Amino acid sequence: MAMVACLCLYVPHSRLALKLVHLVTVVHSLIPPCLRQGLGRWLGLACGPACASTWTDMFTHACENTETCLLAVRSPAWYQGGFMVLPPGLGPSCRSVGRAQAGHNGLVAAAYLQKSGVRTAVLERRHLLGGAAVTEEIVPGFKFSRASYLLSLLRPQISTELELQRHGLRVYARDPYSFTPLLEDGQARRSLLLGHDMADTQRQIAQFSSKDAQAYPKYEAFLSRLVSALDPLLDAAPVDPAAWSQGPLLQRLRALRGLQPLLRAGLALGKQLPQYYQVLTAPITRILDLWFESEPLKATLATDAVIGAMASPHTPGSGYVLLHHVMGELEGRKGAWGYVAGGMGGVSQAIASAAAAHGADIFTEKPVARVLLGPRGEAQGVVLQDGTEVKSKLVLSNASAQLTFLQLVPQGQLPDEFLQRVAQFDTRSPVTKINVAVDRLPSFVAAPNAGDGRPLPHHQCSIHLNCEDTHLLHRAFQEASSGEPSTRPMIELCIPSALDPTLAPPGCHVVSLFTQYTPYALAGGRPWDEQEQNAYADRVFDWVEAYAPGFKASVIGRDILTPPALEKIFGLPGGNIFHGAMSLDQLYFARPVPSYSGYRSPIPGLYLCGSGAHPGGGVMGAPGRNAASVALKDFKHV
Repeated sequence: MAMVACLCLYVPHSRLALKLVHLVTVVHSLIPPCLRQGLGRWLGLACGPACASTWTDMFTHACENTETCLLAVRSPAWYQGGFMVLPPGLGPSCRSVGRAQAGHNGLVAAAYLQKSGVRTAVLERRHLLGGAAVTEEIVPGFKFSRASYLLSLLRPQISTELELQRHGLRVYARDPYSFTPLLEDGQARRSLLLGHDMADTQRQIAQFSSKDAQAYPKYEAFLSRLVSALDPLLDAAPVDPAAWSQGPLLQRLRALRGLQPLLRAGLALGKQLPQYYQVLTAPITRILDLWFESEPLKATLATDAVIGAMASPHTPGSGYVLLHHVMGELEGRKGAWGYVAGGMGGVSQAIASAAAAHGADIFTEKPVARVLLGPRGEAQGVVLQDGTEVKSKLVLSNASAQLTFLQLVPQGQLPDEFLQRVAQFDTRSPVTKINVAVDRLPSFVAAPNAGDGRPLPHHQCSIHLNCEDTHLLHRAFQEASSGEPSTRPMIELCIPSALDPTLAPPGCHVVSLFTQYTPYALAGGRPWDEQEQNAYADRVFDWVEAYAPGFKASVIGRDILTPPALEKIFGLPGGNIFHGAMSLDQLYFARPVPSYSGYRSPIPGLYLCGSGAHPGGGVMGAPGRNAASVALKDFKHV
């Protein structure tokens, strides 16, 4: 989290202000960097002694009286790799038009705000941009996607509108994409391999059930229709029922237009709507039992319904989480997932590069202490932990709802009911992520390695361990619900270096172990200390060893991220990768709080743009894009 000095605009007439910002931004971008310093001096513009020692080239016209014009536009000299690095000596009070935080959603919001002419600064608490979408070299020579590790959900219009490929985003698509070796009678001989070639996939499924092989294409088509119907709902703020009964009649009629996406979704589903409603509300096991009979297939598909969720396949509503994970696409292929070249930090870097290209200023290691409020309770900027005040007309928080409203907003400024709902927002997490450096590829009993050590097709997959049947997943959930880490955890093993050899030294690989279930709080008040962390990681490694003998001997180093560690390092509340459970009671109208699902908050000028807002978690970018759209509409009327 964080934000720093940036250009700002305070003019009596906000429409004029927006035009001025756009005009100055365009003119500023046309001036060669080598001329900016001299021109700034020639014009005799300065931001005062506090900033003069910091900014070497700038256009600045500052007024202490915010009722008169305050326009600041500057071009710092500290760009490194497309990002701005804030030097020491930032003045005690600086101003900006908009601010956002530097998770991927915050970067998306900043890019759209700046692209629309609103001068924007981005503040990141850590030394890296991207929140959970980062690449870190934890073990020397090994580059890990330390938290999030796969890409699919990023909205295609964001990639197009921000030209992310031009800014360096590259993705390795996976085909096949799912591999489930089976541990039967102590041996892992059989396996299930799923890919985009339907005929090959059906042959794989037929090993376990010819009936399931015939049903699988129909199941895929069934889900695809539901995804297509719901997809447009991801790209706009949820309907606001309160607007139907407030304001003049014409305003209320306009508000009814918000129902159109919902009505279109219902019409698209037609007479099958009741069946699709069941997918959203029933336990995923009930849905899968209607389609299939073989447990390996059902358990493999069920993992998408519980991944990242403190829920069992038997939990009502788990079907939506599965749907959430099949909503994405890569290179036009629906439901496809891939590895980002260079690790997940490549996504954040590309978005940040796009934002910076439009003129946004991006800073790291600038944590925010609190939101700065004006005399009427409106957001007027933020205060950094070092005491710096950053004034702005808009504040967009990419932090969780809990951190934003319970810690950053001064006490006594928010309604009690709102605070109570935020405090009760379910953020339980079952996830412990383990990043592993190995000196060779895992060799699975069900699919032994080739003699030359090169990756085989299954190595690029999400490899599902301890997924022989859904009962194993439910049992693992029950253990964590009682405060104990699962004795036989669900493991999703990925080897991104199988497709991207730049992530590890020659012959070596990076392995991601996304495991569950582990509780945030251990039974008996035990802390997640080093002993507990290592005991759980050793248990996970024992299970990997059962499927791929020799794995433990290949380990060079490991990084263990329990739910408390995910919270501490990445700001994920409770360690929840979605900033809060993706359950039906916390979606759409109710995310994060009923009546505040449209990105605005009870504090005018303060918006939530992270995964705790609609449509939820994953490296999607939709909350950032949607929140920026809402904030821009409001800014025109400031």
